[in-house]
Amino acid sequence: MGSDFKAIPLIDISALVEKIDDPSMADDKDLLQVVRLLDDACKEAGFFYVKGHGIAESMMTEVRDVTHKFFQLPYDEKLKIKMTPQSGYRGYQRVGENITKSKPDMHEAIDCYTPIESGKYGDLAKPMEGSNLWPKYPSNFDVLLENYISLLRDLSRKIMRGIALALGGPVDVFEGRMAGDPFWVCRLIGYPVSNDIPEEQRTDIGCGAHTDYGLLTLVNQDDDICALEVFVSSPSDINLIGISPFFVLEHYSEYNFHHEPKNHPSLELSNLDNC
Repeated sequence: MGSDFKAIPLIDISALVEKIDDPSMADDKDLLQVVRLLDDACKEAGFFYVKGHGIAESMMTEVRDVTHKFFQLPYDEKLKIKMTPQSGYRGYQRVGENITKSKPDMHEAIDCYTPIESGKYGDLAKPMEGSNLWPKYPSNFDVLLENYISLLRDLSRKIMRGIALALGGPVDVFEGRMAGDPFWVCRLIGYPVSNDIPEEQRTDIGCGAHTDYGLLTLVNQDDDICALEVFVSSPSDINLIGISPFFVLEHYSEYNFHHEPKNHPSLELSNLDNC
């Protein structure tokens, strides 16, 4: 269990994507096989890759391309959407501003969250109220990312339905009160060329070892750079999506499912990781 696994599972979830909303899906052998594989992956590895997810390769590639173009802009342009408390902590972070375990991470990022209207959730949610900050360049950035996030939300819903079945519960157990109105986070992360960072600021980790919060993480990373580690190095493929259960799911599963710490080595190359 956990660090004992030797390779990250790869699951073809096409049957799940196609049939999980079908009222007769409980009788489908292909879908139930996917559910068994999800169950095994969550229990044994705590991280897995999926294919057959239904998001076009062209969409995943275009998202990476426009994000690269943004990170290649001059700092002054990127700072036009700088993250502040007034922005609801949405927007651009410079290299080193994100802290993991008291150490600055060698990455820059755009943080996007579920838009929250003023007063919708009372005083508790006030720090997170607001809308996302989208850059002016590339010109199609906002439309593309909003469409992409919509697809990821639907994919996440379907995967969570499969996980609900793996736990032996009703298919919609994570909908309604538990997660029917989910708060999502999308981080667009770039790891700049290490030589561009002043020597006194450099570390060997683009993002320190961590486990994520919430229910589920989906990762879309560059296809030519292996920059994600989950005890073993993660493969990079242009149309695979990495999936990591979060500690909230670990709790709901009564700790039958678990999540693995991961980190992102700092490379002598630029890299993109978004979810």
